[in-house]
Amino acid sequence: MAVTSLERDPLPTASDAPDVALAAAGDRLAFERLYRAHVHRVLAVCARMVSDRSLAEELTQDVFVRAWAKLSLFRGDSAFGTWLHRLAVNVVLNARKSDGRKRSRFEDDGDALDDLPQRASVSLPGASIDLEAAIATLPAGARRVFVLHDVEGYKHEEIAEMFGITSGGSKAQLHRARHLLREALNR
Repeated sequence: MAVTSLERDPLPTASDAPDVALAAAGDRLAFERLYRAHVHRVLAVCARMVSDRSLAEELTQDVFVRAWAKLSLFRGDSAFGTWLHRLAVNVVLNARKSDGRKRSRFEDDGDALDDLPQRASVSLPGASIDLEAAIATLPAGARRVFVLHDVEGYKHEEIAEMFGITSGGSKAQLHRARHLLREALNR
C-alpha cells in the first residue's frame, strides 16, 4: 500500500463503521478500504508535522500498521477518521521522541527563513503564495504547534499536554510561527 500523493482524499459518503467492524474482526479487504479512504489525510498531517516527504510517507505507513494492531481498541466514541488522526499525531510525536530529539521550548533549526526562495514582488490580486513551503521552513517546535493549532484545530491545552509544556508555551510558539510566516510571505 504505497502512498503516492498529498492530494486531499474525498470525504467518504458512507460511514466507516461497517468496514471498521469487519477490519477489527480480521478482514484485510475492509481495512484496505479504510486505508484508501484515509491515507491522504494521514499523509498530509504527517508531512506538515515533519516537513520531510519520505519521513512523512514512512510515518504514514507506521500509522496504519498501528491502526491495524489497535483496531480492536477503537470504541466508536468518535468517528474513525478522528481516532486515526489522533493516532497519526501520536505516531509523529513518538517518532520525534525516539529519534532522541530534545523537547525544548523552542527548537531552532538555524535561520530557516534564509532558505526561502526569493520571489519577485507581485502586486496582482490572487498572486500565488506557497504556504506549504513557508510552513516547512519554520523551526520544528513552532511548525508543530502551528500545524496542530491553526491547521488541525487542536486547542492550546491539548497541544501543551502532547508536548509537556504549558498552554502559554504553546501560545508563544504559535505567536512565533505566525510572525515568521508573515515575514516569509511578505518577502
